[in-house]
Amino acid sequence: MVGNGWSRTFDDPIPLPGGRQLVTLQDAATFIMKLPKAEQKHEKWQVAVKVLIMAAEGRGPSMHARIGVMQALNRDKPRVLTDRKDHHWGNRKLARDR
Repeated sequence: MVGNGWSRTFDDPIPLPGGRQLVTLQDAATFIMKLPKAEQKHEKWQVAVKVLIMAAEGRGPSMHARIGVMQALNRDKPRVLTDRKDHHWGNRKLARDR
């Protein structure tokens, strides 16, 4: 989170398809401005723009801006939940019951 205003960096760069990365708030803003107008009007991108502006003005953390951009980038990808191992918490026996 180095820098002020639009030069603030994200805690972790945002990876883009093709290997590029968004490192600063300005990088993210420039990326969004290059999107087609119809794409920019999508609700997820509108939210990303709002949190980017808030972060640049010092009214919000850069992490919120990163999350907003990541959600907009990945909005069409289905969420994949992995199978989780069941916990053994209910299977424990007390020493007296062994």
